[in-house]
Amino acid sequence: MSEFFKANTEDAPYFITLTTVGWIDIFTRQTYCHELIKNLQFCQQERGLEIYAYVIMSSHIHMIVRRQVRHGLLSNLLRDFKSATAKKLINLINENPEESRKGWLMHLFKYYANVEKQNSELMFWQKTSHPVELFSNKMIDQKLRYIHWNPVKAGIVIEPHQYLFSSACPESPLAVLDAY
Repeated sequence: MSEFFKANTEDAPYFITLTTVGWIDIFTRQTYCHELIKNLQFCQQERGLEIYAYVIMSSHIHMIVRRQVRHGLLSNLLRDFKSATAKKLINLINENPEESRKGWLMHLFKYYANVEKQNSELMFWQKTSHPVELFSNKMIDQKLRYIHWNPVKAGIVIEPHQYLFSSACPESPLAVLDAY
């Protein structure tokens, strides 16, 4: 089944993963994480995206999200989000005087654009968001645990609440809704 149909069931929550091309570690710098957060907040306020859980890892973001059909298709929102954030993040990388990996990153973005033949110049995100419809409380709980424990399993923190860019952290810069 195509991803379009997977991420368009009416009012269903989904577990999604957005991954950088080549699993490039972009979100090791807080500047880029904050830009991603800013764009997610825009989607919450202006585009009807409901976020129930999230974590930003070095090369990807996991979320439990939902978008009511009256606001449009979730797949369209994700497409637009990926397009907008790719442009903004690539500009931030190019303009960041402290970015020592700029040449290498631009080379990789060009390489993946040529390999995938989807984008003519640069490609930031992988094509798919791997949507998984969460049709039971058991599935929601399992994905929630997976999201919150991801930084612990990666050896970044000892406890989930210690990781700033996660809904498990009380000081998280991104507000999320209570459990679905």
